[in-house]
This record gives sequence, structure tokens and C-alpha cells, in this order.
Amino acid sequence: MMLRRPALRFGHRGHAGATAKSTALAVALGIITLSFPALAETSDIASLARAAGTPEIPGLKMVWLAPWGDVAKSHPWRNIIVHRTEGPAGSARGGAQEQSRNPIRRGVTVWVETDGTVYWAVAENLVPTHGDGGNRNDNKYIDNGKTYHQVIGSNSIGVEFAGNYPDVTRGATEAQIAAWRILVRVLRARYQIPLDHVYAHNWIDFKDARYCEGCALATMAREWGE
Repeated sequence: MMLRRPALRFGHRGHAGATAKSTALAVALGIITLSFPALAETSDIASLARAAGTPEIPGLKMVWLAPWGDVAKSHPWRNIIVHRTEGPAGSARGGAQEQSRNPIRRGVTVWVETDGTVYWAVAENLVPTHGDGGNRNDNKYIDNGKTYHQVIGSNSIGVEFAGNYPDVTRGATEAQIAAWRILVRVLRARYQIPLDHVYAHNWIDFKDARYCEGCALATMAREWGE
């Protein structure tokens, strides 16, 4: 696969040749770097997402505590629920390890650290305990007609983002958002989950009134589209 060198723009056209030579020299010397399109944008995510084992997913730093199996034998996940841990930076690793040791404890399958590291904690045929039963029916954020007592932990794969402690209103980090942009595509492709089946915890369950858990990240996923 060929990667195109991005076009260089210059303030004064008359000096473009000299500037280009200077830029090339600086790159060669390691003084500056050029940004190329992320591999995840050009890779066939749909095919990669159906793999087994511990595949390398371009753009993601994945720590596999449980490998993928045959996707046809995985639990029939129909939704994705986005959570926040209300834990400090660094807590995703510990949470994922605890989840790996006790897969059906209250928690989720996938954990995302503040530096963007993704921990796949639980075999995909097992069902952790998360969500509170899809008990929201007030249509405050979305139309709950299709989610009330329907979007629940047993049919929804959970993704937990660490780092909003002690300020629960703190948003996800740039690294987490970058990882999420790829991760949500992988999850949707692997389990054939429609875009409108990506939910924030607080869209489907009553939650702490101080903040809307998972709402920003779920909204991003839907706005990014297919």
C-alpha cells in the first residue's frame, strides 16, 4: 500500500522550492515529522474485525486479557453501552484485570485508559454485569420506546472509559477519543451492530444527576457515522 506524502503549503510561492528542500532536510534529520493518514482509515476494518485471536488493529494499542474466538460463537451482542468509571487515570488496567479474574462481576468487556490503551478483559461469549435494566422511559435524551427494559447488560457489550475522578464532569481525553473512533467501528463491524444501537449509560438508565454518563462519547460515535 502506498502512502501519499501530504501536500506542503507555503506562505510565499516564490520560496516554495527552497522551503520544500529545507522541510525535506528537517524530516531526514528528525527535526520535524510529517503526519500521514492513520492506517485505520485505509485498512479494511470490516474484515479485520471478524478475525480470531489477538489481531493487531491499526491505530489501537490493544492489551488482550482474553483473545477473540470464533465470532459466530460469541454472545449475540446487539448494542454497545458507553460507561465512565468515575475512577482516576490508571484505573482501567486494574478494573480490566479484576474483570478478567471474575468475568461476570459488575463491570464490562472493554476498558479504555486515559492514554488510549484498550483492555479486552473478558471472553466475548461471557456476559459481565453492567447496566441497570434499561429503566429510563422519560425520553429525556433519546426516544426510550425501543430501549425501555430492552437495552440491557445481557444483550449489550459494555465499554468503560476511565479518568473522570475526582471531577465526574471531566470529559474523555484526546487519546481516548482517538481510540474510541476506531474501537466503535471495530465493535460494530464484529457484531453487526447498527449505528443507532450505540448508547450512553445515561440514555437508557437513570444515573447520577451530576453528569450524563457516556453521553458525549456515544454522541460522537453517532455523529461520526458509518
